[in-house]
Parts: sequence; C-alpha cells; structure tokens
Amino acid sequence: MVSPPPGAAAVAAARAWLRVGPAPRPLMGSQGGVGPPGNGGPGEGESGETRKLQEEGRAARGKRRKGKGKAGAGQGGKGNGAEGKPEPPQAKEETGMGAEAGPSAGLGKARERGGSVEEGARRLVRGDEGSAGARKEAKGRGEGKKEEWRVRTGRRESARPARAQGRGGQAWGRLAGTRAAMATAAEEEAAAAREPACRPAAGPALLRLPEELLLLIFSYLDMQALGRLAQVCRWLRRFTSCDLLWRRIARASLNSGFTRLGTDLMASVPVKERVKISQNWRLGRCREGILLKWRCSQMPWMQLEGDSLYISQANFILAYQFRPDGASLNRRPLGVFAGHDEDVCHFVLANSHIISAGGDGKIGIHKIHSTFTVKYSAHVQEVNCVDCKGGIIVSGSRDRTAKVWPLASGRLGQCLHTIQTEDRVWSIAISPLLSGQLMTHLGSDFPPGAGVLDVMYESPSTLLSCGYDTYVRYWDLRASARKCVMEWEEPHDSTLYCLQTDGNHLLATGSSYYGVVRLWDRRQRACLHAFPLTSTPLSSPVYCLRFTTRHLYAALSYNLRVLDFQNP
Repeated sequence: MVSPPPGAAAVAAARAWLRVGPAPRPLMGSQGGVGPPGNGGPGEGESGETRKLQEEGRAARGKRRKGKGKAGAGQGGKGNGAEGKPEPPQAKEETGMGAEAGPSAGLGKARERGGSVEEGARRLVRGDEGSAGARKEAKGRGEGKKEEWRVRTGRRESARPARAQGRGGQAWGRLAGTRAAMATAAEEEAAAAREPACRPAAGPALLRLPEELLLLIFSYLDMQALGRLAQVCRWLRRFTSCDLLWRRIARASLNSGFTRLGTDLMASVPVKERVKISQNWRLGRCREGILLKWRCSQMPWMQLEGDSLYISQANFILAYQFRPDGASLNRRPLGVFAGHDEDVCHFVLANSHIISAGGDGKIGIHKIHSTFTVKYSAHVQEVNCVDCKGGIIVSGSRDRTAKVWPLASGRLGQCLHTIQTEDRVWSIAISPLLSGQLMTHLGSDFPPGAGVLDVMYESPSTLLSCGYDTYVRYWDLRASARKCVMEWEEPHDSTLYCLQTDGNHLLATGSSYYGVVRLWDRRQRACLHAFPLTSTPLSSPVYCLRFTTRHLYAALSYNLRVLDFQNP
C-alpha cells in the first residue's frame, strides 16, 4: 500500500469542509496579515491546490460581514508563524474556541493541540453555523425595524410612487406626506389645547389653594408677572388668562375697550388679548396702509358701525364692509346713498338711519337697509354739522343758526326750535341728558378766531373740544363752565380738525398739515406719538379719524389711511 504524500490528509479534510461550510481563512499574524508557513501549520508544503483554496477563502471572506469571526481570526492567528508555536493559554481563553476563530486558525489550533483535521473542521462548521444564525437574527431585526418605520409613517410598499413617474412625482409624494404629517400634528395640538388642563397633583402649596384665593393673590401681580406665571404649566396658563385678572390692568391701559367708569365696550374679546394690543398703542408700533383712493381732492367724513365703514365722497355716502383682518375693505361697496346737490359736509348714524348735512343747505335722511331717502331744506347756507340722538336732530350752519328737528317719519322737515349764535357753527354734539335747552356757554376768554371744529361728549358732565387755537380742551361742567380742567397743545401750532377718544386714557387728534395723527395719553401733558401720513407735495389735513381697539382710520384729501396696531 502506498502512503499518501505529506499534507494530503489536510487537503482532503479542507475539501470536505468546503462542501459544508464557508471558505477557510489563512493563518493570520499578530497584525492580521498572512504569516510565512510554519513547521506545523497548514501552509507547510503549499501546493497549487492549496493556493486555490486560499484564494477562494479570501473571496468568501470579502463578502462576509464584519463580526466576531473576523475578530476571532485576528486573535486566533497570534503566534510565531515561522515556528508554528501555539499562542499562550490566556490568549486562547480570551478569543474563545471554534465559533469566534477563523477557519485557518481553527485548523491550526486543532493540529497544535494534537487533534485531527476532521475534528477541527467540525468545530469550524459549528462556529460558522453560529455566525450564520447571528447574521440571520440581525437581518430579522433590521427587517422588523424597516417594517415598523413603514407602519409609523404610514408608507406601505404598495403606496410608494412608481419609478416611472420620475423624480418629480416622488418629490411631490414626499411633499404631500410632509403636509399631511404637519396637518395631523396641528390637529393633535389643537385637540390637546381643547382638553381641560387639570390642576397639578404635586407641587408648591400655593397651587393647592382654592381658586378664589388664587384669584385674589394673582390680582396683585402686574402684566409681566402674570406672563411669567403663565409659562409654568398648562393649568396656570389657562388660569392666568381669566378676564378677572386682566381687568384691572386693562383699565389702566390705552384703548383696551374700557371706559373711565369701567364699562366694557368689547365684552366678546378676551381682556388679555386687548391688553397685548394696547402695548402697541403705548409704544407706537403699527403698520400703515391705504384702504381707499380718489382722484380729486375731497373733504371726507366717516363713521364706523360693526364691520362696516361709511364714508362721504363728494355728494355721495358709500358703505363698505371690512374684511376679517380689519385692515382692508371689500372693494365693492355695500350701498351708495345720494340726494345732495353739493358735497356732504357731515353725517351721523342713528336708529338704522343716516342723517347727512350738505353744502346745499339741506338735511338728508336715508334708511340703511332700504332705498328710503328724504331730504329737506334746513338752512339758507351750507350745513356744516349735524347730530342725532333720542329721535332729535340738531343741525348747525354757516348762517349762524342751530336748529332742532324731529326724526319721526310724520314730522320730517318741521323745525322745532332755532338757536341764534354769534358766529358760524362748525360742530354740534347733543348731551346724553337730552335736556333740550341751553345749559351754559363754554369758555369766556377765547381769542378771536379760536373756533371749535370738533366736540364730543364722554359723559353727561364731561366733554372734549378742539379747533383753530391748536388746543384740545377737557371740560367738566360740574367744576366750571368758564374754564377747562385740562388742555393739551399741538406741538407744531397746527389747527386741529378732529379728535377721538376711547372714553378712558387715549386721545387721538388730526392736524391740518401733512396729515399728522397724534396719540395722547391723557395722564401726560406731552404728545405720546405722531404719525405723518402725507408728504410735502400732497400735504393734507386729517378731516376725520376713527379707531377701534386694533386699528385707526384717518380720512385725508386723497385717500383713506389705516394704522394696524394688531399686526405691526
């Protein structure tokens, strides 16, 4: 019998191992490189067939993922390749046996321990089976994470856009998915905001007090302290939004909807929101815009009622509806009211009627929600002003007379009373007392030409006036009718055409030059802010101004301006 050549048994065992397991690794040096053939290693007597096996092993190893097998190969290959000496026992214990070692290292260790090559191959097969199982488990976890991601984002394989649609379709699909996710998040946030916030179960002892005591304690806080307190938790944020806590602050703020007597004129709007906007009035923060324009110079007058604006242009009165933002108008008017032969000088709104005074010496009465219009001759010269309250109309004219008229439909045009004056009548206001008789004369030492161009009552005993002498005066009939109790002077010595007040601390005036609107805090002497609305070539007086808690409207010669204090 002929004995096989040296190394033939090792080659046969390696071939058998290749049929059941992965390709073997060559013996590695201390740095993971291929060492020279040792005295007892598999590299001894290397032939072309062995070299082929090593190349196939390298190719298989390149495809395999980096794992414990590679680490085991690096550790198991430690040793002297020239002599084929085994590594120390401590290193063997650290690197492990079989499953963590590479194929060549496993064969080398089997030979070094005196075992057969078949036994080493079996160990390698078991180790590779363990590595394959670990890879399958890792792959399963990866697939599970992918599926979980698809479910979480709502994107199924079947719902993905086809590649035939191109990159544009895929980008649109991603954009739509993003918008849907944002809409869902917004809905969830709104639902969370609608849920009632419960009082914290744990926390400072202050939060466990009854709500009545908390309201009393928090009522002593100022605006900044309440704002910081609202940032503590959701419950405190909602609790500090109570109108009772902000009412005291609002009454001390500018244009917050509260009168001097504490009457709330805008009960439908949260008080906290009004206080926020009032800070813009105090600081003069606003955004300017133009609502309407007209080609020729006008002397417009206007009134506000709800979400509608009424403004005179030449001999017409037009009604417009505000858009929801309050800073713009629907371009198509709701109604047009005509009847005068010359320009409309003044008009008021009362009892669903428009009462107008014209330059033709007539008074016009228009029903707002119908086409009913009546006009009658009232004065021999132009009617400069008119007012209506309690079914009574009072008109003032350039002919130095003031007349009283009824509003009743059966008595229209019948003069009830005529009051002779010493000069032209530029402004009229009916007292809330409706006494129907001359009560007093305001002032006694006015200089000549100090005519009053606008006057308004705040209460039955207090009123404001402004005019040619550049002063705004505050009168209290209970104190004195001969001298005002407070006055504010226009800094640029300009005539004041109109004024408006919030009934509390804010006062607004319109000047005769450059369309200057001034804001005054009645607790101070100096002007708070000034807004010039025209430039030098188009200098215009402010003929009329009105404001709400959010916007100020000023009528000039060529346009209607708005100052938006809600969105500065």
